[in-house]
Parts: sequence; structure tokens; C-alpha cells
Amino acid sequence: MINTYRDLVVWQKSMVFVTSVYKSTGVFPGTEQFGLTSQIRRSAISIPSNIAEGYGRRSTGDYIRFLQIAIGSLYEAQTQIEITFNLNYLPKEEYDLLHLQSREIERMLSSLVQKIKSNPH
Repeated sequence: MINTYRDLVVWQKSMVFVTSVYKSTGVFPGTEQFGLTSQIRRSAISIPSNIAEGYGRRSTGDYIRFLQIAIGSLYEAQTQIEITFNLNYLPKEEYDLLHLQSREIERMLSSLVQKIKSNPH
């Protein structure tokens, strides 16, 4: 039973993803503190934040819109993760973990949007 956004598995997994992103970016070069480190963290934080905000809206359209914003933030984070890997800021194991987590969240968000669209009540 879903009583609050905290009960949504996709929100829970997004929170784990944010924690993983923070841990991985904590060792980036100091020169990236206001660049990639900040940007990737903001993108990651935006995912569960938009899931929660959309859940709290009173209309299906608003909920879907916020879930789509979460998907956009996820794509942003995926791109930034790949950039950091290409710059050798992330070891392959950490990149693989973040990529795996983000792809699972991506599938879950897409599925949730489709489910809400097909059953708006």
C-alpha cells in the first residue's frame, strides 16, 4: 500500500542513488567542486525531490510532469557520470554501480509514468 511518496520503491532507490553519487563525487579533484561535483549532485538530488513533489500534487497531470522532470534530471546525471568516467574521476566499478542504479531508476520511472497515464484515477 502506498500512503506516501516514501513508500514508492523508485523514490527509495533514488535516495540510495543520491547517497552513492555523493560518496563517489567526494573524491573528485578540488577544481571540480563548483563544476561537475556540484552539477552531478544537484541532478541526483533532483530525482527523488521531483518524485516527492509530484506525489504531493493534487492532479495527475502535475504528477506526471514532475516525474518527467525527474527523468530529465536522471538523464542529466547519467550524462555527467559518463563524463566523469571519461575524465578518469570515477573508477570503472563505481561507474558501473552508478550506471546500474540509474538504469533501474530510469525503467521504474518510465513504468510509473505509463501506469499513471493508462489509469489516471
